[in-house]
Amino acid sequence: MREQYRTEELSPEDLAPDPIGQFALWFKETAASPAIHEPNAMVVSTATPDGRPSSRTVLLKHYDGAGFVFFTNYGSRKGTELTANPYVSLLFPWHPLARQVIVTGRAARTSREETAAYFRTRPHGSQLGAWASEQSRVIPSRQALLDRYEELAARHPDPGEVPVPPEWGGFRVVPEAVEFWQGHENRLHDRLRYVRADGGWRVERLAP
Repeated sequence: MREQYRTEELSPEDLAPDPIGQFALWFKETAASPAIHEPNAMVVSTATPDGRPSSRTVLLKHYDGAGFVFFTNYGSRKGTELTANPYVSLLFPWHPLARQVIVTGRAARTSREETAAYFRTRPHGSQLGAWASEQSRVIPSRQALLDRYEELAARHPDPGEVPVPPEWGGFRVVPEAVEFWQGHENRLHDRLRYVRADGGWRVERLAP
């Protein structure tokens, strides 16, 4: 199975001065495309200290000059792996647009204040879900999960404030390199990568 990508050329002169600015441009275009279901869906890849990798899809919740933020249970597999080994990769697979963005860097926990501020924006059911699920743990059945959720729903009816789970919070990925990939015919793709250098960023072109 193979597809020929027919898109416009991406050159260094087209890029914003920094990767966050360029990401903002592409994200705006992606969010406006009806072909992309969840533009903020990204594959988060982590690894244990001895190099055993794992990947999963997570929703990006915020980005700015400081980095890319997502939230999780710190006791989950990705949470424990990032605590032991902070190096991480994020992949935004915008296939219908023949685009990808690949972020590599280090992850650090967000403050409890930032975590609480985001938690308050979540729907009531999602707040309860963060308490109900001991993410990545083995559980006896789906019914056990549902029973736990119903117990919490009775304890914290809607509307009403749900406290932030102590083991739940955010990670901010501070980028060290960000690659913008644009597909082209005959596998002659554009791959332009920002790399931190001398307090700023340099752009280098990679062979496809």
